[in-house]
Amino acid sequence: MAKEKLIVFDTTMRDGEQSPGASMTKEEKLRIARQLERMRVDVIEAGFPAASDGDFDAVRAVASIIKDSTVCGLARANEKDIRRCGEAVRVAKRPRVHTFIATSPIHMEKKLRMEPSQVIEQAVRAVGWARGYTDNVEFSPEDAGRSDIDFLCRILERVIKAGATTINIPDTVGYTLPEHFGKLIRTLRERIPGSDKVVWSVHCHNDLGLAVANSLAAVLNGARQVECTVNGLGERAGNAALEEIVMAVRTRQDMFPCDTDVDATQIVPASRLVSGITGFPVQPNKAIVGANAFAHESGIHQDGVIKSRETYEIMRAEDVGWNANRLVLGKHSGRNAFRQRLTELGIVLESEEALNAAFKRFKDLADKKHEIFDEDLHALITEENLEHAVDEHYRLVSLIAHSETGESPYARIVVTENGRERKAEAKGSGPVDASFKALEAVAKSGAELLLYSVNNITTGTDAQGEVTVRLSKGGRIVNGQGADTDIVVASAKAYINALNKLHSRLERVNPQV
Repeated sequence: MAKEKLIVFDTTMRDGEQSPGASMTKEEKLRIARQLERMRVDVIEAGFPAASDGDFDAVRAVASIIKDSTVCGLARANEKDIRRCGEAVRVAKRPRVHTFIATSPIHMEKKLRMEPSQVIEQAVRAVGWARGYTDNVEFSPEDAGRSDIDFLCRILERVIKAGATTINIPDTVGYTLPEHFGKLIRTLRERIPGSDKVVWSVHCHNDLGLAVANSLAAVLNGARQVECTVNGLGERAGNAALEEIVMAVRTRQDMFPCDTDVDATQIVPASRLVSGITGFPVQPNKAIVGANAFAHESGIHQDGVIKSRETYEIMRAEDVGWNANRLVLGKHSGRNAFRQRLTELGIVLESEEALNAAFKRFKDLADKKHEIFDEDLHALITEENLEHAVDEHYRLVSLIAHSETGESPYARIVVTENGRERKAEAKGSGPVDASFKALEAVAKSGAELLLYSVNNITTGTDAQGEVTVRLSKGGRIVNGQGADTDIVVASAKAYINALNKLHSRLERVNPQV
């Protein structure tokens, strides 16, 4: 008997982008979209077109290049949002409009200030507006996990009659438990007329660490679409992790009557790409994509794996893409080889000038680092894009950092500010701290440092360090990134990138503001 299909709906570029500081440029969204298509994700939610002109342009750009996946945009249940969303996705080969309205008592009373009957009528109107652009319409009752079951049945019956083809049940605040969430999906499917005419979907948040468990419980009770993100990225504690959903279903085919079409060998490359672009490193013990996911320290475990892998491994590392970390280029490689490998990685540079600039960075890196891996190339292109995503108000010219046992570390920097050279020096508790203080002596930003994170891009002592700096000022939160074989230089690049974002008026506080 053939397995049913489980639709994978990726919202990394929409819900994932709502993580503080994780806003993506159009070029970054295009790179992620290409990787998701390569991974054979069914639906790509590219953004919230009504949020800003930048998000509209990014969703439209994704819609224009993606051919195999459905491209979706999110819209609140009002005509302006839906018109904007419809215009953004209509160029897609397979467009979808996803509209939502809150249905829990607390949301209707406190946020919407609407009566339940008004919410139903607004939802029906929203589906009608969306149908003017595509017959692929998804509807979500926001905060369904805390909504009254009878009211859910009423509103969902109406939107199905209005033409919604996918009904998504969100656990918006991560409140539900697997047994209860699975029962909710089963009850809705049993009680609502026409439920067999739509695809039932779920979107679970991870506030209690149950997003994946709730999603899988829903699948076992008839849901056939799961909304998820690469690395579980998302606001607050994040969303259900795509990689965990896909591999749980695939590994336990004895339990699930369905499977996905995802090419699992693209999971690790997707994880590393998203991590590099957003600046959110993957914890080593993260399931599937963490550095320790297939590592064995215990002697008993090592002995078992040597004798038979299945003793302690329920998946093969190569099946999720861990064998992708292979040497590709070196200092003697030419422009054609460089261009070809970028193409194979789904990286498209818009001009010969951009290719030349990237190739120069590659050559500079090859002089410092003998072996260049795919991850190095992703980091190189990300850094190139970061410099062009916002105006370079500040630019690092040179940095001297000194650290000596028994002496106070200090740093001397030279930066340009609007093209004018500025110099500063400072002492600190370490060379990175000193460098940041020297940069602040020039910028005087007054920003609060919320996060400083270092992640090695590849293995070895000559590996590039990838640094993420998160700054906050006046309600704005931005991530800055930098990469270099010298971790102090990488840190300074990341801090300057964050300062440039704070200085730029183009950087959004939040995609939905």
